[in-house]
Amino acid sequence: MIQIGIFSGYFPYDLETTARKIRDLGFNTVQLDLHFKDIDLSAGQITADKAKRVRDTFRDHDLPICAISGYTNIVHPDPDHRRKNVEYLKEIIRNARSFGTPYVISESGTFNPDSEWDSDPHNRSEDAYDQVRGVLSELAQEAYDHGATFLLETYVNNVIGSVRETVRAFNDIRTPGLELLMDPTNYFDAHNIDDMDVVLNEVFDTLGDRVRIAHAKDVARAGADKSEKHADIGDDDALASHTFRGVGEIELPAAGLGSLNYDLYVQRLAERSPNVPLIIEHLDESDVPRAKQFITEVLKRHGV
Repeated sequence: MIQIGIFSGYFPYDLETTARKIRDLGFNTVQLDLHFKDIDLSAGQITADKAKRVRDTFRDHDLPICAISGYTNIVHPDPDHRRKNVEYLKEIIRNARSFGTPYVISESGTFNPDSEWDSDPHNRSEDAYDQVRGVLSELAQEAYDHGATFLLETYVNNVIGSVRETVRAFNDIRTPGLELLMDPTNYFDAHNIDDMDVVLNEVFDTLGDRVRIAHAKDVARAGADKSEKHADIGDDDALASHTFRGVGEIELPAAGLGSLNYDLYVQRLAERSPNVPLIIEHLDESDVPRAKQFITEVLKRHGV
């Protein structure tokens, strides 16, 4: 059966409090964000002892860590900024097994100098693809060399932003160090959101065998406001990746608050990856019970 999990970063507390609060809500796995009030896991600060402390704390609360968030812009147009981003991601990958999981996740990035999420005309160029392929190859090799797996998360505004581009990346980088994070909402833009079921089936027909972890949020048209949207989750130190809710024509709200065909999503996910962790995101702490209940009801409806 599919497990329901959540990003630890939506609980901006010390390590022990975060684990307790997540377990009290009935979750049985987490995607780990390296961000706690009482432990420094920033670049250059990850150690085996710290990783063990995090791993054991979550295990003590019956919350095995299924994956680690490594989200960063791996093709930032500023070379120094890009280098720092990639080196920290490699640091996370090298230590992944010490945290208790082989899986580290990031998107492919954008050449937009002002936003980690917005598109850029250069993203669609062959040069952009070549640069991303080079970085992804490095990350996949780093993962393979350390018993880990880098999970690529496709996002429509990034260089790798479509089914076709994702397939191309997997065809060009043939290594067990690279697999897929499945989030179907990330494949939609204004041109295909009205073909929801066609897109969902294409994603799973084409990429279903590469899925190792899946995400649960939603998708909707943005309406008049096309600006980059961020939620206030009530913490000044909150990760920007956890406040993001969409940009341009598309909004990405919490599960059950958009138009994603969750019945079809869950059916296809269970068909191809029957025991995959399904990780809730794009919400604040107060909305977690509602979103979890929504996902639970969908899973029960389909017996998975």
